[in-house]
Amino acid sequence: MTLRRWLHSSALALIAASGLAAATAGTAQAADHMGGTLNLTGAAAAGTIDPQINYTSQFWSVLFITNDGLVAFKHVSGDASNNIVADLATSVPAPQDGGKTYVFTLRKGVKFSNGQDITPEDVVATFQRIFKVSNPNAGSWYNVIVGSDACLKTPATCTLAGGVVADDAANTVTFHLTQPDSEFFYKLATPFADIVPASTPAKDLGTTAAPATGPYMITSYDPQKNMILKRNPYFKVWNKDAQPAGYVDEINYTFGPKPEDEVTAIENGQQDWMFDSPPSDRLPEMASKYPSSIHINPLFAIYYAPMNVNIAPFNNKDARLAVNYALNRRSAVNIYGGPRLAVPNCQVLPPGFPGYTAYCPYTKNPGTKWSAPDMDKAKAFMKASGQAGAPVTVIADDQNVDPALGTYLVSVLNSLGFKATLKVISANIQFTYIQNTKNNVQISISQWYQDYPAASDFINVLLSCGSFHPGSDASINISGFCDKGIDAEINKNLITAVTDQKAANAEWGKIDHELTDQAPWATMFTPKQLDFVSSRLKNFTFSDQFHMIYSQVWVQ
Repeated sequence: MTLRRWLHSSALALIAASGLAAATAGTAQAADHMGGTLNLTGAAAAGTIDPQINYTSQFWSVLFITNDGLVAFKHVSGDASNNIVADLATSVPAPQDGGKTYVFTLRKGVKFSNGQDITPEDVVATFQRIFKVSNPNAGSWYNVIVGSDACLKTPATCTLAGGVVADDAANTVTFHLTQPDSEFFYKLATPFADIVPASTPAKDLGTTAAPATGPYMITSYDPQKNMILKRNPYFKVWNKDAQPAGYVDEINYTFGPKPEDEVTAIENGQQDWMFDSPPSDRLPEMASKYPSSIHINPLFAIYYAPMNVNIAPFNNKDARLAVNYALNRRSAVNIYGGPRLAVPNCQVLPPGFPGYTAYCPYTKNPGTKWSAPDMDKAKAFMKASGQAGAPVTVIADDQNVDPALGTYLVSVLNSLGFKATLKVISANIQFTYIQNTKNNVQISISQWYQDYPAASDFINVLLSCGSFHPGSDASINISGFCDKGIDAEINKNLITAVTDQKAANAEWGKIDHELTDQAPWATMFTPKQLDFVSSRLKNFTFSDQFHMIYSQVWVQ
């Protein structure tokens, strides 16, 4: 998922000194904290609110409290937020047929916000719709469902025949897989698999919300103005771990203010939380005057520059290697906010993530850590590439640190002999723009944050052949990288992970290194996240999966 955060290092020293290097823990729910309006703000909206199309952490945090899947990530802080619990299903089913069959029994009495009961047919139609709307991960996450091959070839007529089977009498839905998938429940717990009514149109809903099942529903959405969420009148708690009741009565998410104005509004109590990161010149003030309003959490994420391996000049591997060796990752870290908020990274997986084994070939004294750029090697690869003088356009969005990172990348490219320029476009469209091959994007600034805690969420999702869809806005393999040999290793390891996760993680580490050597990207760093909240916001609850849980904070 894409997300943008940055912080200046000098202010981090003040924050760290105040002892706020980690988020405060949530407290138990109490009736006397119910009510009021939670005010959120962001410089820009994040596009469609269709749960099966939107792929941004900004709106996944919203969908986390409005819609539900058969299973869910637990709505708590800390490591437990990575745990799967039963949601619209009565339980997490045991595997059958060697891990190729799962039977989910639906809860009775759960309704959509339009008053309709949830039925097995809604579940079947939801998974057909994933393919019909060209979900970004249809070909990499859900292609394990029987019948998915036909759906990927002709999405409009997708039936998933034999793959997802409803039984109205038993109130069950059975999934048949072509092979075991150790991450199947993770994939069912993301908003992509949120259950929507069978009558939902098989096209992008845009600014129209799908009927909700959670404690809140989106009642209005104007990407140029705001989003309003109110209580879902048909909601009742069926599993507090999966979807607890919310505290506030209403959530008002305002779009458009500049980050500096957002900080002022939070300090004045006019807003309660900002999606964007504060301007660096406001951070010392925040750290000294409002230390209890700052929360910092580690992230499993990367900032990277994907290079299009299918068009010039980066269809030449030597050109991609030149960029990797020339990139001063320390400079990128400093642009982001300094070493307290980011760590240089050369590879696909972030530090500490399952399968991660430290590896950095693109540095002086190659080994486990990046130390400095190696311009001698960079220039040698550039000469071998024959791409000197080639025109290159770097695409960055217009929010936060991205334009500055784009400017820096342009300087790196020009130092190598490219003729590079920067094109900055709206954050509302940049993420989809750089995915579509019709736009002929050569190189861009992008970010990736975990969808779930498994190495394949980086490796398989971002660099497998199944994630590359030419001509589509939903082609999350931005580089267009497809290596049949590595793809076979990925697919084999997905099977290994079903029975031997330790062996699979060791293999993911090897595959990570192979992909790093192919240089489809120039990975820059792994970030941390800062949240700045108002003094009236209490019970800050941070999920590894969806970050601040809006339903679990209250306002005074």
